[in-house]
Amino acid sequence: MNDAAHLIDLAKERGIMIALAESCTGGLISAALTAVPGSSAVFDRGFVTYTNAAKQAMLGVRSATLDAYGAVSEQVACEMASGALARSQAAITLSVTGIAGPGGSDHKPEGRVCFGIATQAGTFSETREFGAIGRDAVRAATVAHGLSLLSQAIIQFPPHS
Repeated sequence: MNDAAHLIDLAKERGIMIALAESCTGGLISAALTAVPGSSAVFDRGFVTYTNAAKQAMLGVRSATLDAYGAVSEQVACEMASGALARSQAAITLSVTGIAGPGGSDHKPEGRVCFGIATQAGTFSETREFGAIGRDAVRAATVAHGLSLLSQAIIQFPPHS
């Protein structure tokens, strides 16, 4: 069973609706989930917010956060995830924002991706450095890691009663 199918099964078992807020992946995680038959039972929606303006308009990311930390930051990842939670029917949301490449800088190198998870209990974030492995490889690694993080969050989420 692939990671997306496993995640969908976990969410169904626990009665958990999920939503996504994606930047650098451009909707690839949503596509992976919706490729699984029956995913509509647990996948509410996906937000593709590639620009800062979209992050602000669709998810409520604050301009002050973007100015202080930049779009590729755990702070923005948390606001993206929280915004998706507030604007969906989901109990758990995942956000991703990063630099898939080519490019980057010394301060924010190619391959850096920040992840956010939000539930009513709060937010969690982490940064992964995938390295300058190429745009497609960074995006694929981001999808795989995002699915893993979301699966872990679903397992830790209190079961639906």
